[in-house]
Amino acid sequence: MRWENLTESTEHGRADAALFGADAVVSRTFDTPEFAGITFHEIRARSIINRVPGASRMPFEWTVNPYRGCTHACVYCFARKTHSYLDLDTGLGFDSQIVVKVNAPELLRRQLGSHRWTGDHIAMGTNVDCYQRAEGRYRLMPGIIAALRDHANPFSILTKGTLILRDLDLLRQAAAVTDIGISVSVGFTDPDLWRTVEPGTPAPERRLDVVRTLGEHGIGCGVLMAPVIPFLSDSPAQLRATVRAIAAAGATSVTPLVLHLRPGAREWFMAWLNREHPYLVRRYERLYADGAYAPKWYQRRITRQVHELAQEYGIGPAGAGMPRRIREPEPEVAPVSEPVQLTLI
Repeated sequence: MRWENLTESTEHGRADAALFGADAVVSRTFDTPEFAGITFHEIRARSIINRVPGASRMPFEWTVNPYRGCTHACVYCFARKTHSYLDLDTGLGFDSQIVVKVNAPELLRRQLGSHRWTGDHIAMGTNVDCYQRAEGRYRLMPGIIAALRDHANPFSILTKGTLILRDLDLLRQAAAVTDIGISVSVGFTDPDLWRTVEPGTPAPERRLDVVRTLGEHGIGCGVLMAPVIPFLSDSPAQLRATVRAIAAAGATSVTPLVLHLRPGAREWFMAWLNREHPYLVRRYERLYADGAYAPKWYQRRITRQVHELAQEYGIGPAGAGMPRRIREPEPEVAPVSEPVQLTLI
C-alpha cells in the first residue's frame, strides 16, 4: 500500500471532547478505497500502559493498545463491547470508527522510564490488533517496540496483520536484549469462511507466511488457533487441515481457543449467523445457553483433538516460544500513572 499517496478528503475538526477529552486532536477520513467510510479519531492519550482487571484469567497484568476499534471487522470480536464505553456503536461503528492514540510511542517511553514502573511483561494485540491497516499510515508500533527495546522490557504481540514484518529488524533487536513472544492468530484455513467472518484481515495463508518468515529470521512464532467456530470450522477434517498448515509454516506452538460470545460481540455475531447460516441459530442458542463460553466438554474435545494433531505433525507444546500464553483478553481499565478510568481519555 502506497501510504505516501494518501490525501485527506475530509477533516471534521477537533474530535468530540465529550468522548475523548480536551486532548483530542482531530477526526478525519482519507481519500483511498481501503478506508472508504472509515473515520479516524486522533487523540492524545494520558496513559498508555493499562492494567488487566484483577479478576481476569489473563496470564499477564499489563497491556498497551495504541488503537480502539478495528478495521479487521471480525464478526466475533470480543472487543466490540469496549466501543460502548465511548458511547460508540459496537457493530459497524467498531469496524469504522477507529481511535488512534497518536502519542502512544512517546507516552510509553516516558512511562517505561518512570520510577514507578517495574519492568513487567507487556502484552499487545490483546484488545484490538495493533497491526490493523491503520498502522500502515500512523506507524505507531516502530516507536513502541523501540521504547520497549531501549528499556529491555519483555513483551508479546498477537496479530492477524502481515504488517508486523515491516518491523522485523526492530523485533530482532528487541529479542537480543529481552524476552519477546510473537503469536499469529489463525483459527481456520477455509477461504470462504474467512471472507465472511474476517473480511478486513489478510488471508490465513498470508498470516502463515508471517509465521514462516519470522522463523526464517530467528524469531520463533506461535499460532493462536482462534477462534475455532462451532459447526463451521470444527470438523475433524477442518481441524486437521488447519493444524497441518500451521505445522508446515514452522510454528513453534499451536494453542486452540473456541469461539466465545460476550455481550456486544454476541449480538453482532448472531445477526451475522442468522443472515449467513440461519439453520445454525438454534444450535448456537443451545450451545451457548449458559453464557459467553461453549460447554467445557466441547472445549476439552477441541483442545484434545488439536493437541493430538499438533503432536502428529511435530509442533511443540502449546506456549512454546511465548513468554506468556495468550488467552481471551479483558478490556483495559487502569493506567499506570493515572487514577482508574473506565473511558479512554
